[in-house]
Amino acid sequence: MLPKDTIDFWKRKRVLITGGAGFLGSHIVDILKTIGCKEIFVPRSKDYDLREQSAVKRMYEDFSPEIVIHLASVVGGIGANQKFPGKFFYDNAIMGIQVIEFARRFGVEKFVCIGTVCSYPKYTPIPFREEDLWNGYPEETNAPYGLAKKMLLVQLQAYRKEYGFKGIYLILTNLYGPRDNFDLETSHVIPALIRKFIEAKEAMEKGNPHPVVLWGTGKATREFLYVEDAAEGILIATHKYDGADPVNMGGMGEISIKDLAQMIKEMVRYKGEIIWDTSKPDGQPRRCLDSSKALKLFGWKAATPLEVGLRKTIEWYLQQRKREK
Repeated sequence: MLPKDTIDFWKRKRVLITGGAGFLGSHIVDILKTIGCKEIFVPRSKDYDLREQSAVKRMYEDFSPEIVIHLASVVGGIGANQKFPGKFFYDNAIMGIQVIEFARRFGVEKFVCIGTVCSYPKYTPIPFREEDLWNGYPEETNAPYGLAKKMLLVQLQAYRKEYGFKGIYLILTNLYGPRDNFDLETSHVIPALIRKFIEAKEAMEKGNPHPVVLWGTGKATREFLYVEDAAEGILIATHKYDGADPVNMGGMGEISIKDLAQMIKEMVRYKGEIIWDTSKPDGQPRRCLDSSKALKLFGWKAATPLEVGLRKTIEWYLQQRKREK
């Protein structure tokens, strides 16, 4: 639930959300509509290619926003990051740089940039603290993406210092929940696991059993944040936080990929075998954020336990499969 003063704040704002039709963005839009925000603008990529300067300029001319939440990005799992490192770097960097620059030129009141846990160094001490963000190079498989997003923090801090530009930078851990991307080529770990186990279960029921093959050893750990918790946190932070320092927004603790796979396997009632393909990378060994600053600075912490969020996500995906058949 959003605090009453935050609800009142948003009711009066003209807000532009890049990526507002995507996974996280759609949940933010839903909350804003529910609380009575009337002026919400969601530019679509077919109309506004944010890699093109002219399109970014036209976007600001068309919408005249007071607040911008920049979510638009090119993302994917380990495989996609390995396959498209150049695209992931260029597209994310150029979009962010131009969206921030024109927000400054058009006098935007507040800019909110969403960073990524992938920006942290590969061997950051657990839990990741904001002070450790620059103490090493990111994990190699997603370094281009992580560094592109990290440069936007540098830009916001430089603009605050030189121009007094009010931009904040929030670092989110791995998100999951309803409306996530379940495409096995580009999805993150939770939707990929859910889809693999459900499809394997369906194959077994049809008499075509096969094992579920998963990447790596399963020893790597990750922290997951339910998408609705993240959406509420971003709206609260926009209202209550105005500092140059990045702020972590994490979940409720880390879990190994092996334990996560076992949990999802049991939830979907798959009775078959799991094979770990150790020729594939694990990615960063551990990921878990220290989110104490978010609680201290703007009163936010994650509220949805992983098991509860996973069940909601699985239920949503099963409903989607029914609709598609």
